[in-house]
Amino acid sequence: MNELLDTHLQELRRGTVVLACLSLLRTPGYGYGLLQDLERHGFATDANTLYPLLRRLEKQGFLTSEWNTEEARPRKFYSTSDQGSQLAGTLAAEWRTLTDSVASLGALISPAADVSPAPDTSHAADTPRDEES
Repeated sequence: MNELLDTHLQELRRGTVVLACLSLLRTPGYGYGLLQDLERHGFATDANTLYPLLRRLEKQGFLTSEWNTEEARPRKFYSTSDQGSQLAGTLAAEWRTLTDSVASLGALISPAADVSPAPDTSHAADTPRDEES
């Protein structure tokens, strides 16, 4: 049962790493530092998952990158692009909608499950808001 549970939990969390990366990379960061930031925020991610994700998001135009060769070890720094900030805002809004939808199921999920909406811990500077809506 644990293997099946782990599979479902992995599927549930998969998309949240994209949102977390786009949010954290509003401040430029490199791969290993981002891994540490993700873990600190509760998004433990394997390097073999993160690096291909960063390359994919860059190829799709949601991240930009540049090499910093001024240090002893060159590092590729990533930053969220304007398009990536828009995507992060859309994903965050959808996440809030999904959270509310799951919460509306209440006791139908499980009498012991806590499905109350998570408190909004976002900050205006951390989460983009669609100014035009």
